[in-house]
Amino acid sequence: MFRRDLHMHPELGHQEFRTTAAIRARLQQAGLRPRVLAGGTGLICDVHPGGAESWDGRRPMLALRADIDGLPIPDTKTVSYRSTVPDRAHACGHDVHTTVVLGAGLVLAGLAAAGRLPHSVRLIFQPAEEVLPGGATDAIDDGALDGVGRVIAVHCDPRVDAGRIGLRPGPITSACDRLEVTLAGPGGHTARPHLTTDLVTAASRVVTDVPALLARRVDTRAGLAVTWGRIVSGHAPNVIPQRAELSGTVRCLDLPAWRAAPDVVHAAVDEVAALHHAKSEINYIRGVPPVVNETTTTELLRNAMAARRGAHTVETTEQSLGGEDFSWYLEQVPGAMARLGVRTPGDPVPRDIHQGDFDADERAIDVGVELFTAAALLDAAQG
Repeated sequence: MFRRDLHMHPELGHQEFRTTAAIRARLQQAGLRPRVLAGGTGLICDVHPGGAESWDGRRPMLALRADIDGLPIPDTKTVSYRSTVPDRAHACGHDVHTTVVLGAGLVLAGLAAAGRLPHSVRLIFQPAEEVLPGGATDAIDDGALDGVGRVIAVHCDPRVDAGRIGLRPGPITSACDRLEVTLAGPGGHTARPHLTTDLVTAASRVVTDVPALLARRVDTRAGLAVTWGRIVSGHAPNVIPQRAELSGTVRCLDLPAWRAAPDVVHAAVDEVAALHHAKSEINYIRGVPPVVNETTTTELLRNAMAARRGAHTVETTEQSLGGEDFSWYLEQVPGAMARLGVRTPGDPVPRDIHQGDFDADERAIDVGVELFTAAALLDAAQG
C-alpha cells in the first residue's frame, strides 16, 4: 500500500528524494507528466480533459495540495509499517495527505481518459512544510500556482473520527514565527550587581514582561502570544554573565496583527532590555501566516463531502494554534483546508500529531480521495 510505504520511509524537508520518485513513478504509470520542482524534491502534475497535454488557458485550474515531508522524531508504534529510518517519522500525517492527493489525481486521470473531466486540475506535492518558512514558498516560486484559480488541502486531525471532516470559514490555523533574542552586558561579580548589568535578571524580565506588554498593546482578539522555549545564560553561580540567549515562538490568530507583529515585538523587547541596561539583538524569523479559509471554497468542500458521505459527516472545527504553510498559497489565490478525521471511531485514547505514536485510521484515505474528486467535479460544474 502506497501510504504504508511512505510511512516506513519518512524523509525530512528538502530531502524527500525517495518520496518524490515514488510519487512520480505512480503518476507516470497513469500516463501523466509530473514535473519535479527545481529543488529536486516535490513535484506538480496537471490532469487535463480529453487527454490534452496542456492547460487550454480558458479557465483557471483547481489545485489539490499535499505536503510530503516527515518529522525528526522516532516512531514509537508497534505496527508492521513502522518507520525504518531512525529518529524519523510521519507523525503529522503527511503520508496520508500525499496518498489522498495521489489517489484523487489517479481517479481524475481515469475520468479524463474517459472524457468525463470537464476542466484541468493541478496536483501539488510540496516539500518541506515542517521547515520555516515552509516549502510552499519554493513551490510557488517554481510556478505551482501559475494558471491556478483556487486551491484546496486537508490536514489529518486525530480528534475527528475517520469518515468525517472538520470545516471552518475564516482563520483555521495560527500564524507562527520564530523569535531569537540575544542580550549583552559587561558581566561582573554577583556580589556587586549594582556595578554592572544583571543579565540574568534582564533575561528573566524579558521572558515575563514582553508577553505582558504585548497583551496591552495588541487587541486581545488577535491572539498574539509569545511563548519562550529556550533560555541560556551563565556558567558559574557567582558570575554575572555577559550574554543571554532566548528563543521562542510568536503565534497570532489574526492576519493583520501578524503582519504588524515584528515591529510590535521588537519594540517590546527593546524596551524591557533597555530598562535593565542590557543591549538587545533580535532575530525575528518569519514563519507562516494563518490559514484563512475563503468562504466559497469552504462551501465547495462542504458540498462535496455532503454529496459523497452526507451532510452529517461535516462538523465545525475550532481554530488551531498550530502553523501551516498552506497559508502562503492563500496569500495568492482563494482556497480552503479541511480537517480530515483520522481517529478510529470509538477509540478512547486521546492522540495528537507530532507524537511518536501518531497513526491514522486508513479509512480516512478513501474519504479524502472522494472529497477531492467530488470537489474538482463540483468546481467544474459551478464554473
